Amino acid sequence: MSFARWIVTACAILVLCAPLTLALAALSGVGHRWVDILAQFTAPALTATLVLVLALAVSRLWIATGAGVLVSLLLLIALWPQWAPDKGTPAPGAPVISLYSANLYIGNQDAQAIAASVRAANADIVVLFEANEGLTPALDTILAGYPHRLISPGVDHDRVERRIIASRWPLTAVRERADGLSDQTAVVETPLGLVNIVGVHLTRPWPYQYQWGQIMQVMALDAVLADLTGPVIVAGDFNSVSSARIGRQIRKDLGLIPASGLPGTWPSQLPALFGITIDQVYRTPDLALVDRRVGRRNGSDHRPVVTRFTLAEPVPPRP
Repeated sequence: MSFARWIVTACAILVLCAPLTLALAALSGVGHRWVDILAQFTAPALTATLVLVLALAVSRLWIATGAGVLVSLLLLIALWPQWAPDKGTPAPGAPVISLYSANLYIGNQDAQAIAASVRAANADIVVLFEANEGLTPALDTILAGYPHRLISPGVDHDRVERRIIASRWPLTAVRERADGLSDQTAVVETPLGLVNIVGVHLTRPWPYQYQWGQIMQVMALDAVLADLTGPVIVAGDFNSVSSARIGRQIRKDLGLIPASGLPGTWPSQLPALFGITIDQVYRTPDLALVDRRVGRRNGSDHRPVVTRFTLAEPVPPRP
């Protein structure tokens, strides 16, 4: 190998140290805020690493290619819990319900794009966050076909926005909690029976907000769920991927199971394979996930998420 190729190989391996650091941060399970912020970006790191590996292979830089393949495998292992969580076993013959959830972005005034996105999803239940005051006159258009609606007051955490749960079927509002958690809860009368729909919007992670903010809000969400009985779907902008610190806390302490995080949801300006899935949908084990996909763009910097659920087959008791 020529000296120039050795230099290029060394530079490529040095570049691969960045995605390797992200993979090790995600695999470590360490909940420290500095590690957690790195663990959020494993999905775009995998995509970028695969592109680099392809370029190295075309250039016949086999040592660097091998290193890139190893880093890619580590990233894939780190991402597997996020991309392929347990979907549950559907109960035979049980109906299926669908849910559209989206952070509309507070500055988004494109009511036509939002309405088109909701209409294209054709979901049974709609959960929206960051609906700004300017969209209020267009809500009848955006939510056409959803006569049952729960719309929060306009002021939330010192800014004007609305949280919305809308349904084809009757719903009953559940008392909101004044504990710093941006949430909205309704019990919907679905073909599956009564299903609790909880919309949440967690604060941004450190270093953008105080370091314990998300952890405290998940504890508040736990208190919300403690008051509910029956199946629960929690959807919204968690500002965290399901395989990082907050996702692990939700799975362990709340007993919720995430839907798949593939493809990514934020930022919507990038191809989905370069995005991270901070827009999550979780369920209780008495529900099974049928499928999950991203919806039509709606003018937000987040992609909407469309999920379908049915009743899960009961797990037989242990002998």
